[in-house]
Order: sequence, then structure tokens, then C-alpha cells
Amino acid sequence: MRTQRQVVDYSLQKRALLRDVHNGKIGTLEVCDASPYLKNAARFHGEPTDERCPICRRDNLTLVHYIYGDELKQSAGQARKLAELPVLAMTLREFQVFVVEVCQSCAWNHLIEQYLLGRDALTADELDKGAAAVAASASGRHRETGSSSHRREGRQ
Repeated sequence: MRTQRQVVDYSLQKRALLRDVHNGKIGTLEVCDASPYLKNAARFHGEPTDERCPICRRDNLTLVHYIYGDELKQSAGQARKLAELPVLAMTLREFQVFVVEVCQSCAWNHLIEQYLLGRDALTADELDKGAAAVAASASGRHRETGSSSHRREGRQ
């Protein structure tokens, strides 16, 4: 995504946590603690991945994108589909996205990435092109699709 900036990747934290789980220092009940709200967000707003759960290895992980920002007002803290983020990025100045991976079988969950989105990072030329894309998307002539490749690492 063009306006994505200040990316924080939590892959090292995830690897350290999984190493501790596999060595027996941390129990699986401590890391498989997804709340019912997070599991529902994964079911209704999540993006499926091809990566298996590192704990139970039964199901593939699902990515959930939570958004936060002053301009969002009462929408802050909501889970959104990946396809909605480019439209929001063109209409809002700045907001933060937290990406959490979730296993719906064993309740494993981990913060894998966070980043900023918004039109503050765009030049005037890019803003004009983005406004046209948002207008086309709103009228149904153009559908924005999200990238299916994500880093899938980190712990909250």
C-alpha cells in the first residue's frame, strides 16, 4: 500500500515466544488466549492466510486489521477488511493499523505488525489520483483489492 509508513514488525518477538513454548518455558494456555471478540473479528473481518498455526497446526491463520486514529471517532478500534484500508487511507489524514494473526481452532493470537496509513504521506499529484480512485470505488466502477502477501509475525 503506497501510504504505509512507520512499519513495526514483531517477528523477532514471535520467534522468541514460540521458542519458549516449544522448550516448555511457557504453556500453550498462556499463548492461546484469544478473546471471543478477537475470534469473531477473525471470522467476520479477517483475511485468511496460507500459514498454519504454529501451536496446533490444524488450521490456517487469519489476519485481523484493527484501526485507530483521532479522525475515526467512534470507528476507532474496529476490525476492518484489508480491501477497506486503501479507501480509508485516501479519505483520512492519518490512522494506525494493528495486524493480529489468529487461529480459530486453538485461540493462538499474536500482534504481527503495526503501521500508519493516510493521505498525509502523499504528494499533491498522488492525492489527485487517489481521490479519483476513491470516487470510482464509491460508484462501483472500480474495486480495490488488498495484497495477499503479509508478514505474519509478532506478539501483543
